[in-house]
Amino acid sequence: MTELDSQRYLHRLIARRDELKSVSATADAAAETVELDQTRVGRLSRMDAMQLQAMSQENQRRRSEELVRISQALSRIKADEYGYCVECGEAIAENRLAVDPAQPLCIQCASAHEKEQGI
Repeated sequence: MTELDSQRYLHRLIARRDELKSVSATADAAAETVELDQTRVGRLSRMDAMQLQAMSQENQRRRSEELVRISQALSRIKADEYGYCVECGEAIAENRLAVDPAQPLCIQCASAHEKEQGI
């Protein structure tokens, strides 16, 4: 991978990281504990609030996972190891990185992991 390619992905990764942090900051309130005061809110409204809370918590978990993957990718760029599979060391296809610049695995290793997990 050329220095120019690494810099392009670096900028994309940083922009995505900043976007995720911004969304996380505004979404924290939705993941807070749902108040179960029956005098203020009806049963169905509480159920809706609890469902929205669960969805918000799952979105928060996914954002956290993506932030970790982005941080790892940024570390690989600094170490000049970006664009190579962390499992086998082979180059990751350019098209794969274009879709997900934080991708740590080549297609063969990713497929093997999916088979192991039964996905």
